[in-house]
Amino acid sequence: MKESELRELICTLAKSMFDRGLTSGSSGNISARTEDGGLLVSPTGTSFGRLDPGRLSRFDNKGNLINGDKPTKEISLHSAFYDTRSTAGAVVHLHSCHSVALSMMPDANEDDFLPPLTPYGIMKLGKVKLLPYFRPGDPAMGEAVRGLAGKRSAIMLANHGPVVAAKDVEAACFAIEELEDTARLAMLMQSFNPRMLSNDQVKDLITTFDVEWDV
Repeated sequence: MKESELRELICTLAKSMFDRGLTSGSSGNISARTEDGGLLVSPTGTSFGRLDPGRLSRFDNKGNLINGDKPTKEISLHSAFYDTRSTAGAVVHLHSCHSVALSMMPDANEDDFLPPLTPYGIMKLGKVKLLPYFRPGDPAMGEAVRGLAGKRSAIMLANHGPVVAAKDVEAACFAIEELEDTARLAMLMQSFNPRMLSNDQVKDLITTFDVEWDV
């Protein structure tokens, strides 16, 4: 994809998520690989609803900022995914309400954050790791992701928001939306003792769709 097209797509997808309330104000950040191995990154303090394609932070393939506005303060978080996952072509981070709420629950599963309610959370995300709370912008977030050694494509930052890496920016946005939808279902069904997918059904999904599943 040409860089001009990628810039437009990043802004279009970001606005779509903003318009549907998946993130608000100036929260959230998004990045994607360019054809030359560089990065396009949403600037710090910007709203997903009003990203300007021409002002996205542009990094070269050595990690140097070469034009555009100052990048998000969470750039170390994005870099950690790119450096540890060779398949990562885009990273998205939101402050989506239901996933944050689920991360606050006392019984939240640190190793497998999302309960197996539907097949799509498993198919699009694999096993989601819940990481502890970090101050926004703290480089320790990136170090925590590096500590996973590339084994997870999706994490949940407790009391903060989800982060998802995928092969391209569209796939990353679709996956993080699935994370929020599954978290919303989990919160809605919390007092109803819902019927989950069985272990055999989960294994079938992993095998059939070749899901990356860290054991």
